[in-house]
Amino acid sequence: MRKKLLGLTVAAVAAFAGAGHAEDKNVTIGVSIPAASHGWTSGVIYHAERVAKQLMESHPGLNVVVKTSPDPASQANAVQDLATQGIDALVILPTDPDPLVNAIKEIKGNGTFVSIVDRAPSVNDNSVRDLYVAGNNFALGQTAGEYIKSTTPEAEVVVIRGMPIPIDQERQDGFDKGIAGSNVKVLDRQYGNWNRDDAFKVMQDYLTKYPKIDVVWCQDDDMAVGVLQAIEQAERDDIQYVVAGAGSKEMIKRVMDGDKMIPVDVLYPPAMVGTALEMTVANFYGQVPVRGVYTIDATLVTKDNAGEYYFPDSPF
Repeated sequence: MRKKLLGLTVAAVAAFAGAGHAEDKNVTIGVSIPAASHGWTSGVIYHAERVAKQLMESHPGLNVVVKTSPDPASQANAVQDLATQGIDALVILPTDPDPLVNAIKEIKGNGTFVSIVDRAPSVNDNSVRDLYVAGNNFALGQTAGEYIKSTTPEAEVVVIRGMPIPIDQERQDGFDKGIAGSNVKVLDRQYGNWNRDDAFKVMQDYLTKYPKIDVVWCQDDDMAVGVLQAIEQAERDDIQYVVAGAGSKEMIKRVMDGDKMIPVDVLYPPAMVGTALEMTVANFYGQVPVRGVYTIDATLVTKDNAGEYYFPDSPF
């Protein structure tokens, strides 16, 4: 995985813990994130608030303001509102990045430290951000593909895609690389829109069209819920397992419990917003270099390590 940072991440995250001399520094950070439109964004809100609370307890001079927005227009207004509060830094996970470029550029032009999370605008450089923290979409697909290749190298697989946007294609390209050199056969690929109800319908269609399916790969844990419901309703016993991704508490718990239908999960954690917030705070209190690009591993979650990624209090 690429981890391109101007400095060591471990130092960045840990340094402010020992920076007692700077605890009297007053710093205000605005966090702008999408409203909870589905499970993953619910997790984003949970982790943003969880980490903000922890950091403010550790740094008496720190104030973190979290705002949620349902669409780009309202998020642009939220960013402007945060700017009027005199924030020192903005951590933003855009609802849709390109329509927000001007709002982000404006606040950065005022000298505000800007961290973009997950969804980068087409122009993703120093003109719009100081720090970019994201999951690795290509690796999410590749990790899933490699698991299927090593576990069931002759599998007949159906794929449920996300939406027709670039990150979906990155995941597809990674998956194809992951299964390369095997006899894994992809029977079909259809969009499930990262939605459990849509994925349920797609899986019903697959179950009607294909009398034998070995494995299902769907990019998202929400979609996996719909996939499992469709399989159960159809009483099909030929499907060996489902591979999804994100790291929801439901799927992580299934992995922990040894559920044969969900033997693994691939991380694309909503907690990455917390990583960005921690690193942004380190810029002020740890006085360590954090500008650059940080890409989070698409970790394969197995029964052995699932406990490390289980957040039972999270809504996702």
